[in-house]
Amino acid sequence: MRGAEALLRTLVAGGVEVCFTNPGTSEMQFVAALDRVPGMRAVLALFEGVATGAADGYARMAGRPAATLLHLGPGLANGLANLHNARRAGVPLVNIVGEHAVAHLPYDAPLASDITSLAHTVSSWVRTTAHVGAIAGDTAAAIAAARQSPGQIATLITPANVTWEECDGPAPAPRIPAVPLASDDAVVAAATALRQGAGTVLLLGGSALHGRAIELAGQVAAVSGAQLVGSTFFARQERGAGRVAPARVPYGVADARRFLSGARRIILVGARPPVAFFAYPDAPSLLAPPEAAIITLTRPEEDQVEALARLADLLGAKGPAPTQALDVPAPPVGPLTPEALAMAVAAAIPEGAIVIDEAITGGFPAWNASVGALPHDWLPITGGSIGIGLPLATGAAIARPARPVLCLQADGSAAYTLQALWTQAREGLDVTTVLYHNRAYRILELEYQATEAGAAPGPQAAQMMRLDGPTLDWTSLARGMGVPASRAYTAEDLSAAIAAAMREPGPHLIEAMLAV
Repeated sequence: MRGAEALLRTLVAGGVEVCFTNPGTSEMQFVAALDRVPGMRAVLALFEGVATGAADGYARMAGRPAATLLHLGPGLANGLANLHNARRAGVPLVNIVGEHAVAHLPYDAPLASDITSLAHTVSSWVRTTAHVGAIAGDTAAAIAAARQSPGQIATLITPANVTWEECDGPAPAPRIPAVPLASDDAVVAAATALRQGAGTVLLLGGSALHGRAIELAGQVAAVSGAQLVGSTFFARQERGAGRVAPARVPYGVADARRFLSGARRIILVGARPPVAFFAYPDAPSLLAPPEAAIITLTRPEEDQVEALARLADLLGAKGPAPTQALDVPAPPVGPLTPEALAMAVAAAIPEGAIVIDEAITGGFPAWNASVGALPHDWLPITGGSIGIGLPLATGAAIARPARPVLCLQADGSAAYTLQALWTQAREGLDVTTVLYHNRAYRILELEYQATEAGAAPGPQAAQMMRLDGPTLDWTSLARGMGVPASRAYTAEDLSAAIAAAMREPGPHLIEAMLAV
């Protein structure tokens, strides 16, 4: 058995059943082995950032890693931005990077590079397979590392000769590391803080925002009177009617500081202390009041459910958690303003939908409008590296093919990874993309005002934030990628287009021409 086949068989044995890839010559042995190894679904991406972003979306919904297969250092470099987002999301991912054959390395061929250094920028575990006898064991170790709680990126670098040489066979499925538990002292400290009454915030992040954990957090907040709050950016949250509905820390520094101004104790549950996304002149980096005590119930890697269950027992929190009432807005009418777009999206979310949010400035209005929508999952950008939305939707749709995916996508960030539309078409994925077309990097316009004390940009600065002259034709771009597309000019147009797309299988793109 060749090394590539042993690698693939070890991946499948370890529960890694999907590989998002843009391979090259050094990975051809892996590609050839796909026809000899049942159980691995290979998904081709036209750009490595699509492959890495799709692996992120898959992991967020499947709860287990996909693999990526990238071509040497340049291929890895092309995928780094969305590996950064995946690292910030805390998801498991097995990242396989081809390398030149060992005997070829001394000749410094044109594609030679320092793959190890590149990999370390986004990976918690990096290893280069030294010889073919180690490839199966290294693959098993990569799977175990990726599944280290809460999930991390493990990069395995495979020299080409290791994949074509003969070896003994695959390794057995690796032992998945146990999830560490919060200390008794941490649970007691959280309970003590919660008994102090007003001014206590229970801040949720990571896996505390879905499943049994968010229900327990709701019970704890109800019995203690604490304010239940979710992090600004997170990997996945279950929300909508019938579910616990924490508030969300706002993005803007001034808004976030006002939101947290009454906090005297902030208990972290799988979350990090709230910080500003960027530094601004004369503004603080930390968003909590200076006098607020920060108490850690659980770190992101610890078992959120187990710790919250112990905390609930200490507080006697046994009743059902308060949940959000059904409150679906009526479909809006009139001009397609940002507010109308948010209402149209909230009204259209079907039960069980997976909502992908890279709407950037449009994301928070849609979030606020959909708090009482039918039950759904919300997956936003995590690390701030734009170009994640379309790939994230691709991976989520592959992980959960029976659920509709609604992708809220800004036009500027869509241009980074529009090739994901081609993969959606090729795979027949049920993804409806609402393309927010405002012809601008609107977030940069807002950030310019924040950093320049509200001053208006000059003519050259303004040109760096505009996406017109020429204007991108997203309907044509989507059709060119094989995705049916339409254009909406009014709120009524948009509601009708979303409803039509949701009735039909396969991908669709709706270009929402915002009145700005």
